[in-house]
Amino acid sequence: MPRIPGRASLMTAVLALHALPAAAHAPGAEAGHAAPSAWSAEPWIVASFLLALMLYAGGGLRLRKRTRQGRDGLRRGAAWFLSGMAVLAAALLSPIDTLGAELFSMHMVQHELMMLVAAPLIVAGRPLAVFMWAFPSGTRKRLGIWINSDAVRSGWRCLHAPLVAWALHAVILWAWHFPALFLASLASDAMHALQHFSFLASALLFWSALFTSRSQAHQGGAVLYLLSTAIHTGILGALLTFSQRVWYPAYLDTTEHWGLTPLEDQQLGGLIMWVPAGFIFVAAGVFFAAMAIRPEQGQWTR
Repeated sequence: MPRIPGRASLMTAVLALHALPAAAHAPGAEAGHAAPSAWSAEPWIVASFLLALMLYAGGGLRLRKRTRQGRDGLRRGAAWFLSGMAVLAAALLSPIDTLGAELFSMHMVQHELMMLVAAPLIVAGRPLAVFMWAFPSGTRKRLGIWINSDAVRSGWRCLHAPLVAWALHAVILWAWHFPALFLASLASDAMHALQHFSFLASALLFWSALFTSRSQAHQGGAVLYLLSTAIHTGILGALLTFSQRVWYPAYLDTTEHWGLTPLEDQQLGGLIMWVPAGFIFVAAGVFFAAMAIRPEQGQWTR
């Protein structure tokens, strides 16, 4: 009968994660294993970060010159955006990414940072509006005409509908955790990049759909979407936690170097998806509920 991991197993798992830095610098550490101090430098990721930062800086400076009254809003937006990009950099370029190749639990930390911390912060910075102003006037006008075309507006309205964004987020999350797809992402750099892109894109769409409308009815609906997401992600986390078999055998030969059995590593990853991630969704649901109940004080400023 499936059972939740015992206290000793969980304590071992938590202590092992706290001991990672010490293990990395211990004399005689085994060769061939990832070091917690090893940073990743995927060229396409670094280039994407630099491009996004350059566009935001260029658009922000141009907007700043055109308006005086909105400068506080620009500063707040920049703070949100840069905070989100910093978290995203930590998830994709720091040792978290390196260790994710050897520990399923660290892979879960990476995904939660991308989808539950970086994505809402980036959305709060309203980057698309700022990016537009980074382009010269002529290019900006042509982009504006294309964006406002019937086909693009219709497609965006469809994707940006909260129910559609919620469904895409849910399908992508569950699909990538099926063993066949998850193992494929570990075996192929291209599949791994596709996994991360789809996670981030679906999370950005999900949070953007929730944040865009400020109507009281929409905010009430956002509570439902957030709480239902907490439930279905919690179910997936619970399945990983209670399972008595290893879902992802790619980690069989790597976890014991870090003081965990493969099953303990999987259970810890499941708990990360279940408890901290669920708390973030519930906290966001409480925030939207407060705005729906007291709309006159619920107009959050970005």
